[in-house]
Amino acid sequence: MRTLRAPLAMLAIAALAFGACSSTPAAAALKIGLVTDVGTLNDKNFNQYSWEGTQDGATKIGAAAPKSAQSQVSADIQKNIQSFVDQKFDIIVTVGFAATADTYAAARKNPTIKFIGVDQSPCLNAKGDIDPTFTDCSGDMSKLTPNYQGIQWKEQQPGYLAGIVAASISKSHHIAAVGGTKVIPAVVNYIAGYIEGAKSADPMTKVEFGYLSAAPDKTAFADPAAGTAFAKQMLAANPDIDVFFQVAGLSGNGVLQVACDSKIYGIGVDVDQFISTPDTSKCTVVSAEKKLKKNVSDAISRIAAKTDKGGVLKLDITTDDVGLSPFHDFQSLITADTQKKIDAAVAAMKAGTLKACTENKFGGCVLP
Repeated sequence: MRTLRAPLAMLAIAALAFGACSSTPAAAALKIGLVTDVGTLNDKNFNQYSWEGTQDGATKIGAAAPKSAQSQVSADIQKNIQSFVDQKFDIIVTVGFAATADTYAAARKNPTIKFIGVDQSPCLNAKGDIDPTFTDCSGDMSKLTPNYQGIQWKEQQPGYLAGIVAASISKSHHIAAVGGTKVIPAVVNYIAGYIEGAKSADPMTKVEFGYLSAAPDKTAFADPAAGTAFAKQMLAANPDIDVFFQVAGLSGNGVLQVACDSKIYGIGVDVDQFISTPDTSKCTVVSAEKKLKKNVSDAISRIAAKTDKGGVLKLDITTDDVGLSPFHDFQSLITADTQKKIDAAVAAMKAGTLKACTENKFGGCVLP
């Protein structure tokens, strides 16, 4: 029996080896492209870290270096996607809520191309059309576009933790948040969580908040000067504000600069801004963070492994895909009591006993 088992074992090993080797060339041949949200590739925020995740994913599967296309205005998004389609790219990553409609349309027209939509979750009606009013969301994205992964997060969770920090380090009990635009659900989620977290840590805390633009345009997310001007106006009207939370991408970097110039505290968003934005590291206590690089890289790896599934992937604190960045130079500000509040909130959110905001029927937040 032993002489029979050895050849069979060798055949099994050979078959496994052949399977592993045969999948590698397929993955290596994949052409990958990224289309930015409005703004630059090196915005030190959403575009940049999604791009780094695209590069990391390509490296991990052995594919060629990915290509990028920058969108200067919203109309560029559709053109950039079509350019990659015309060039027969296999995987197209698009960044931002504003790219949702164009990405979904391209995914339906090109079922053999894989799409990864960062911060995208279209409301689809029974006919498969996008309902911009979010009235009829009965359509199943996983069936309508099985080639389209929509990556989203529960931004209210890191926002809540940031609110605990802000209220705990504030001496005036008056803090603020500046968002890019309220039409982007992620922005509202962050701010709603921030307000709830602050109130949980200190019910006496007053939270000012406002938005840079009515639309997801350059002013909202790619204009630091706009963020600077807005934060200065808010501070002039409320001179006792001593913590600013920015939720406005590159525009929000101007908010952090105002915090530094005013010798008060800042809180970053999406990525660890103490590292990504060194010009304002002297006042950036912490950041409400998404693991963007990991999330995009993982999505590409799933495609290469043929384990990807269409639909919306809602990432949250239970898998450590959102949370707070390290405190870096500001660790001494975080007292044992503050850390206890943070730890308790994290544990409760992971256990499902704490919701970081009042949720609407789509799982997004309603501002208190």
